[in-house]
Amino acid sequence: MKKTRKIIEIDENKCNGCGLCILSCAEGALKLIDGKARLVGDILCDGIGACIGECPQGALTIVEREADAFNKDAVEHHLSTKQPHGAVQSGPAMLACGCPSSSIMTLKAKTLGQEENLCAEMNSQLGHWPVKLQLLSPAAPFLKGSNMLLMADCCGVASPTLHNKLLKGRTVAIACPKLDDVEKHIGRLAEILAQATPKTLSVVHMEVPCCTGLVHAAIEALKRSGVNIPMKHIVISCGGEILAEEAIPLPKHGQAHI
Repeated sequence: MKKTRKIIEIDENKCNGCGLCILSCAEGALKLIDGKARLVGDILCDGIGACIGECPQGALTIVEREADAFNKDAVEHHLSTKQPHGAVQSGPAMLACGCPSSSIMTLKAKTLGQEENLCAEMNSQLGHWPVKLQLLSPAAPFLKGSNMLLMADCCGVASPTLHNKLLKGRTVAIACPKLDDVEKHIGRLAEILAQATPKTLSVVHMEVPCCTGLVHAAIEALKRSGVNIPMKHIVISCGGEILAEEAIPLPKHGQAHI
């Protein structure tokens, strides 16, 4: 039976298909379809809006409109028929959340010429340990005043020139914006920025939409730290090429924008 009630609405023009809202919806009411988040059934949405805060694009809002009443029994049935998070579905291979980052693809390895083979003899440019963000101490001496690199961990296996082009002369912290606890990452990075005050912060992420969450985490950490340092983000393709390198505007008056 339909009635006027609060329910989620998605602006498809703003949605970039990152899938973060889908992971935060306990009822499983959202799904990625054709690269956009969509409400799969009115009866599955409770209208509370827990997913809104997870959207980095501001594409989700709560509206009042005529819709079928929220049905807890339907939610339980819906959740019981879904594959467990992380399971591979038949057809186009993706994780259950439908995020493009989980699409299975085969990449053709490049044939290396004689000059390129020299890369195999290059020395590591990593100058410290550990490298996982949650294991880094804000008081680590190598972080103080450094040029810091916050990198999505998939970039390490995608980029063939990682050490020479990205790690050289930088300290590094790696994390995953999709599978890790992003709030913990924001808190730890804010502590590092406040105590170590790096000279610069570069965020390196893959081209898939959900990976841009690392940029938003860095911006939020900078706001919480109370410091202002130059920031930029570097985009890596699934094939390892650097696609873009752009400055991130500094937060102004408590606000942050990409």
